[in-house]
Amino acid sequence: MAGGITYSHKIATEICRRISEGSSLRKICRSKNMPHKGTVFEWACGATEEAREDGFPDMYRRARECQADSFADEVVEIADSAKDPQKARVRIDARKWAAGKQRPKMYGDKINMEHSGGITLTHEQALEALDD
Repeated sequence: MAGGITYSHKIATEICRRISEGSSLRKICRSKNMPHKGTVFEWACGATEEAREDGFPDMYRRARECQADSFADEVVEIADSAKDPQKARVRIDARKWAAGKQRPKMYGDKINMEHSGGITLTHEQALEALDD
């Protein structure tokens, strides 16, 4: 109960709603009647029984995934409405980075690994492999 705010479903739902719409946890926690961000992290990790029983860790994870979608959605809007291309590039890059970290399978950099050539085993390695 850091900051005098105890866990409640109402507060948890509001935090997750704002996160999913793209707000930062820092900004949310600076709002009136909101807990300290450390408290939210404790809830998100399931450190309190109330948060665990209410399913807050899953709610928080899903909210962060939705936040990544929100960031990806903002990229086109920023690009289309930017007056200052340099400022727009910084804003776009920040959102792309955050979306890629929050939902790497969806927005992360794709890594294509190819293997060419063969695998050569020495006689000792081949014998050991047969013994296993």
